[in-house]
Order: sequence, then structure tokens, then C-alpha cells
Amino acid sequence: MATVGKRRASTPRELTRVADRLSFVYLERCTVHRDANAITAEDGEGTTHIPSATIGTLLLGPGTRVTHQAMSVLGESGAGVVWVGEHGVRFYAGGRSLTRSAALAQAHAKAWANRVTRLEVARAMYTMRFPDEDPAGLTRQQLLGKEGRRVKDFYRKEAARVGLPWHGRRFTPGDFDSGDPPNQGITAAAQCLYGISQAVVAALGCVPGLGFVHSGHELSFVLDVADLYKTEVGIPIAFDVAAESPAEVGARTRRAVRDRVNEIGLLDRCVRDIKSLLLSPGSDVDVDGGAPDRVGLQTDRGPDLESGRNYADGVIW
Repeated sequence: MATVGKRRASTPRELTRVADRLSFVYLERCTVHRDANAITAEDGEGTTHIPSATIGTLLLGPGTRVTHQAMSVLGESGAGVVWVGEHGVRFYAGGRSLTRSAALAQAHAKAWANRVTRLEVARAMYTMRFPDEDPAGLTRQQLLGKEGRRVKDFYRKEAARVGLPWHGRRFTPGDFDSGDPPNQGITAAAQCLYGISQAVVAALGCVPGLGFVHSGHELSFVLDVADLYKTEVGIPIAFDVAAESPAEVGARTRRAVRDRVNEIGLLDRCVRDIKSLLLSPGSDVDVDGGAPDRVGLQTDRGPDLESGRNYADGVIW
């Protein structure tokens, strides 16, 4: 895998994409330090400078070391920092969300808190996965039943495509080797997608425990988001890898998913999908990490009040 010195530096135009309003910079096997208002990534091949103000979220992969000064300038510029596996396929820890605004978290909580909108988001997720079918009017039970049948059919279709026998989705938590090669591949691919989804959810400042399909787990929304890409990315790769050889299916699947994620730009796509699910069309909600800090005071009517003032007298609530 190429180190920092072997890869060309990203340009400001590539790092700051107005249409997406976010960008992700991935580094591995280097020391991250500070030089004025830029961060530097140093390895055996040299030093690469990256303007800190152009970074949305910095993904720190294996072999990275980061200095206090680097973290200081990243914090000053409003960048998020997430520690991940190779090319973001596993989430280990997060510093802060990319955005300084709670707008997306509030939109998430608002959509989740209402039973009607919670089901509407679940239907929208189903449409993203299976665009050839309209889930409008389906109850939650009907939605889950249709999703289960579609995934079962997809497993059988993929097994037939690569010429492998398929006996159903079977795995034992904590015992990866107990599954046959296709099941091992599916489990490994799912783990990769969970890591990617968690990194993006953390960077955006969403509420990982508030799921629209999954429920009761601290990462319910992460599981929801990961499922959006299983039939497109995870499952086909798992069967391809298992059909090539039964040896080291887990490691080979993770590498294949990593390459596919980079090929299709899944991180940026994941950002767009989450925004489309939680924000209404044409919404002017600002979730840009470059926005200044703003703390308001809630009211029961009208806009929030300005903080930093004493409202003991003369305030109409």
C-alpha cells in the first residue's frame, strides 16, 4: 500500500467540495504534526503539507502518530478526527464531530421521536436499497418482511452467480471460523461497512443510538446506515472472494471492500445519503464544520435567544 510520500498531495479544490460541504482526508503510516496553519504528514518519503482549514474530517489509519500541536490546529479549524482501520473500514475512536452545529443531531432526534416520520425514514432507507420497489403505505412489519425476503433472494442469486452452494445465513457471534467461506465473507464485509458507517455518523455529529430500523443498541443508526450498502457492496464482494479461494476469506474480503469503498467514493456518498434522510428537501440547515460556534437559549415560541445575556427582566417567552 502506498505511503503518504508515494501519493500525490490533494489540492485545495479536491479537499473542499462545495457541493458535498465535507471532505475526508485519510492518512496512514506517518507522523502528523503542525506547520503554521497546516498539518504535515511525514514518513520515510518526505513531508506533505495539508491546509487545516480545508479538512472536513481527518481519518487516521494504521501506523499514524499525531502530535498535540497538530490536534490543536485541527480543533481550531473545526476539523473532526476519527481513528480508523485501513481506508476507514473499521472505526476505533472519534475526537469530535466535524460540525460545531447541533442542527443535524436535532433533525435526527426530531425525525426519530415521531412515529410517523420514523417510519417514513425507514421507508426511504428501503427505497435506497431497493429502488425498483415502492414501499409507500407499507407498515413496519410489512417493510421488515419484504426486506428479509429481498436479502434472502439476493444471497441465493449471488451464490448462483459465482457457483457456490448456499445453505443460508449462518454465523456464531465470537466464532468467525465456524461459518463456511461465504458466511465468513459476509460477516467480514459487514464489519467493514459498520466501521465506515460509524466513522461518518461520528463525523457528522448524528445520534448513533437512534435507529429507524434497528433499535435498542448504542449503534442502532450505524447499523441502519451500513445496511444501505450491503447488497451493493458487501454481499457481492463476499461471494466473489469466497469463490476465488476458501483460504483467509476474512482478510481478503476486508481488503476487497477497502478497495471498492475507495473506487466508488463511499464515504462521501454516505454523507449525502444521511443528509437526504434526515434533512427535508431544500433545507437551509447549516451543518458545515467551518461555521462559527453559536450557543443559543431555547424558547417555547420563536427562534432561540442569544446566549451570554441575562434575561431576568423584559423577556417575552
